[in-house]
Amino acid sequence: MIYILTGTIRSGKTTALEKWVGTRHDVDGLLSPDNDNGKRYFLKVKSKKEFEFEVETELENKNEEIIEIGPFKFLKSAFVEANEFLISNPFEAVNKYLIIDELGKLELKNEGLHVSAERLIPEFENNENSHLILVVRDYLVDAVLKHYSITEHSIITKEDLEALT
Repeated sequence: MIYILTGTIRSGKTTALEKWVGTRHDVDGLLSPDNDNGKRYFLKVKSKKEFEFEVETELENKNEEIIEIGPFKFLKSAFVEANEFLISNPFEAVNKYLIIDELGKLELKNEGLHVSAERLIPEFENNENSHLILVVRDYLVDAVLKHYSITEHSIITKEDLEALT
């Protein structure tokens, strides 16, 4: 089953997921919260390992390839690591949920977390025992559903998380 967790920009989707996963032992995947400087980083749910992906300027990481979208600058290497983690990390039987935070404009251009989304969505779409939670901004839901040919899904908001069993 695929759940599309949606809401407006900066509405607390990731914060709600962080709180929700803190009470569970059957969830893995990636969250993308903000650090103290307001820059997003990836957080591996189970291991709590962090790695940066949003940077201030290209000068900070002159040896890194940068992906720019609007005013944001992201490390291409971080998306490579994130995709590898999501794809190669075997989904353990003890995990009922896998989170990809988030699918957006980059993924619609076949960048960012596109590789893992493209691979994982078909595996979860008709699976009744394991669930994929995709975080998608409200105005991009239709585009993401079309881009990944998702037909079987449930739209949820952060308020619906506690009802997931």
